[in-house]
Amino acid sequence: MTSASGETADIPRTRLSQQELTVLASRHRAFLKRQPGGTRASFKMRDLSHLDLSGFDLTEADFSGAKLFSTRLLGSNLTNADLYGTDMRLANLTGATLSRTDLRGACMRGAILSEAMLLEADLRDGTLLHVGKAGDMSSVNGAAVKLTTELTCATMRGANLSRARVSNAFVMQTDLTDAIMRGTKFIRANLTNSDLTGADLQGADLTDANLSGARLSGAILSGAQFGNVKLTNAIMIGVIMDDMQRRAPELAGAIMAKSFGDLGRELPDLLTEHAAWMDSGGKSGGRADLGGVDLSGMDMRGVNLSAAIMQSCVLNGTKLAGTVLAMTDMSLADLRRADLSNADLRGVNLERATLSGADLSDAKLNPVHIQSGTGHVWRANLHRARLEGANLRNADLRRVNLTDAVLAKADLRGADLREAVLNGTDLTGANLAGANMDGAVGR
Repeated sequence: MTSASGETADIPRTRLSQQELTVLASRHRAFLKRQPGGTRASFKMRDLSHLDLSGFDLTEADFSGAKLFSTRLLGSNLTNADLYGTDMRLANLTGATLSRTDLRGACMRGAILSEAMLLEADLRDGTLLHVGKAGDMSSVNGAAVKLTTELTCATMRGANLSRARVSNAFVMQTDLTDAIMRGTKFIRANLTNSDLTGADLQGADLTDANLSGARLSGAILSGAQFGNVKLTNAIMIGVIMDDMQRRAPELAGAIMAKSFGDLGRELPDLLTEHAAWMDSGGKSGGRADLGGVDLSGMDMRGVNLSAAIMQSCVLNGTKLAGTVLAMTDMSLADLRRADLSNADLRGVNLERATLSGADLSDAKLNPVHIQSGTGHVWRANLHRARLEGANLRNADLRRVNLTDAVLAKADLRGADLREAVLNGTDLTGANLAGANMDGAVGR
């Protein structure tokens, strides 16, 4: 299949100046407000390359067949706009709203769409149109050519594509870190070598999609449809899946978490070596490395794994009550329903970890003082951590980083949140009775 840039690059387009753009946008604004003199903006088959449309309200505007090469659209509102077959290579749409926007056949190779809203957007392939000398477009009769939507090498960190239609699209080597794609249709889409770290794909349709070589560490795939999906060499360590999905034959070629038995050693021996490593300042013994290991359901109560490597570790339902995990790297770990009550988690790294339903009552997540008397501290990092329904009653969360974390319906009664960073934190339905939030940022 072909893309918009390849098939329409040589089509003559009338160049638009920044001044002309401003006038059209002003008339369009009046059109949206139903004011006299208002006219719906039409940029059909126009060349808007390198222009700045940042912050403009272009709801329902017509950009079909337009060239928006390296155009700035930061924070623009393109809801219900027609971007059919547009050339948007290297365009910057950071924070833009493209909900229910028609993006069929658009080429967004190398574009930036971080934090953009693409709710229910249509990114399916389109039909190549015939362009006349006057720039008019009509359907090709008899031999229709498919125009494939392309997002290759695009940056879409934190974008929201929930319920969008991305079937057949090229989304190769694309950065979709932390993207929200609930119920998104990726049927036959090519997502090879894309980064979906921490992405939310709940209920997505991945039927016949190609995710070979993709990175999905910490991604949520609960309820996603796997039918004939290609996952060869896809990194699936720490992925949140349903029990039925874990038995899917499509996972055969994926890179999954190792079992503890694969390490070829007993837990007491590993802990002894780790203790020697800590006591000697790294001169003897060996630092515990449990990264990407499945420790689900194990009893590890009271052990000392301070400063251990436990990135992307699977600890679903693991007993960790009273465990010392100070300054341990547990980013992207699966800690659903884990028992971390009374655990020492000072300075821990739980970035993008999933702790839904976990018990962290009376846990210590306050900073570690690196050197006594210097004032240097190492804060616990729970950036983008998922703690839906978690028990944090009476937990010490002083100065913890909870930026963009999800604490919906969490129990925070009596928790100490003094000077905690709560920018973008979801506290919907959380119980904060008796919690101390003095000095908290982003309340």
